Amino acid sequence: MTVNWAAFVAVEPEFAGIVEARFGAFTHHVLATLRRDGSPRTSGLEVRFLGGELWLGMMPGSLKVLDLRRDPRFALQANLGEGTGMGGGDVRIAGRAVEAADGAAKAAYVKEVEPPQPFHLFRTELTEVVRTYVEDDTYLVAQVWTPGESVRTLKRT
Repeated sequence: MTVNWAAFVAVEPEFAGIVEARFGAFTHHVLATLRRDGSPRTSGLEVRFLGGELWLGMMPGSLKVLDLRRDPRFALQANLGEGTGMGGGDVRIAGRAVEAADGAAKAAYVKEVEPPQPFHLFRTELTEVVRTYVEDDTYLVAQVWTPGESVRTLKRT
């Protein structure tokens, strides 16, 4: 089961706000895709939250575009920032990327973002959202959300 960003926000608004803030803290993040042989590829990427969607914009002909066209599964990690403090935690999103075929959606994105032309645009369908952080210098906390479930919180010392 997958859902778009708006559906995640509707069921988990507080958690979604934390995740969106982590991605908003920095411009560049890390996208993991699958190469033709099934091995992972990581690439830098900018993301946008617009119109109830999490969008991934990419340069034409980039390897990540070819990877996602072949196998739409991805993992996306928010930039942790400088140093090792992790600020608001380590945030990751997994799902499937769907290339925007709707000219109106791409036009709305262009109007808002003004990306370099030409470019490829993918909207995301989420399968998992995870936040990991340290609480009270004692606990490693993982918050995990999957479609159809509530956020699960796991703590370890």
